[in-house]
Amino acid sequence: MDSGEQVQQQRPRPRRVTAAMVAARAGVSVATVSLVANGKTAGRVAEDNISRVRDAIAELGYVVDGIGSSLAKGVSSVVILVAPDISNPFFAKVIAGVRESLGPQYQLLLSVTEAGEFPKADDVRRLMSLRPAGLLVDAPNAGFLEDLASPSPLVLLDAPGLEAYAPSVNLDVASGARQLAAHLADAGHREAAYVDSVTGTETFAVRRAAFLSEAAARGITVTPERIISTTIDVGEAAAAFAHAWPEWQHAGVTAVACATDTHAYGVLQEARVEGVRIPEELAVAGFDDLPYSATSNPGLTSVHLPATALGQRAGEQLRLLMEGKPLEHGGVTLETSLVVRGSTTASPAGHLPAASR
Repeated sequence: MDSGEQVQQQRPRPRRVTAAMVAARAGVSVATVSLVANGKTAGRVAEDNISRVRDAIAELGYVVDGIGSSLAKGVSSVVILVAPDISNPFFAKVIAGVRESLGPQYQLLLSVTEAGEFPKADDVRRLMSLRPAGLLVDAPNAGFLEDLASPSPLVLLDAPGLEAYAPSVNLDVASGARQLAAHLADAGHREAAYVDSVTGTETFAVRRAAFLSEAAARGITVTPERIISTTIDVGEAAAAFAHAWPEWQHAGVTAVACATDTHAYGVLQEARVEGVRIPEELAVAGFDDLPYSATSNPGLTSVHLPATALGQRAGEQLRLLMEGKPLEHGGVTLETSLVVRGSTTASPAGHLPAASR
């Protein structure tokens, strides 16, 4: 036997952390640990005991026995999050918010596709064999929800107009779009264009419709030929803008609004190649307010969407459903706001709150 084999045989096997060990560390009963770990503390466990148990769980690395729990309850501790584009930094913040609100007793499983596509209902249904405790769907369309018919508790994120299908946590994207159109009109723009997403989800349809309606009301012309769609990709958006810009420039377009910041980055990139000065010759704005938007040159004017709060509130709503508790009456809508930066104005950056609902 060589020394490597001796070390391997002598190395102690990691000890599995049990509920009893957590109980001993927190100074509570095993039953209390079970209630905290399974999210059943309401009216049954004092707040100080909840805090001590959660601290002990984090310190010891305790994980709920998912197999045993699944056999007992007929469902797993898995929560599935369906999202159209995991590469977008916006969704990373949504995921962080969901994880924070669900806590350690649930395991988050992501179902995603390539940028510009949306998971098929059949693909998600196959995941239902895991008997998930709940399902979260970000930026869906009606067709997907009709095909899905989920038997598990379901909460929608950023799904304006789809509240009849399931409880929803929405962003007031329409208000943000109107704020953007008003800002461009106040800056004197009268000919504009719009770069949309090809995903076909309701949130993008609402953004586009609200922007076009407000733009028309304020004297900005956006003809159908000036509305183009690409995947949520910088390169694709840049190529689409390069193709469209000669005609837009000839028509006197001085502003381009984009469905996402990623689209706007592509427009800014190609505008530099074309020698177009931003914002002197062309104003560019987006949606999401991603971190890079504040540091790009020039900074990108964008409608701020509270991604982390979106994930947190959706996770909270799903937990209430999974635990059989009542939801907030009337649903949840989170406020958006327009962050004005150098891509649309030479004045100092400002923050314009969207009209409250």
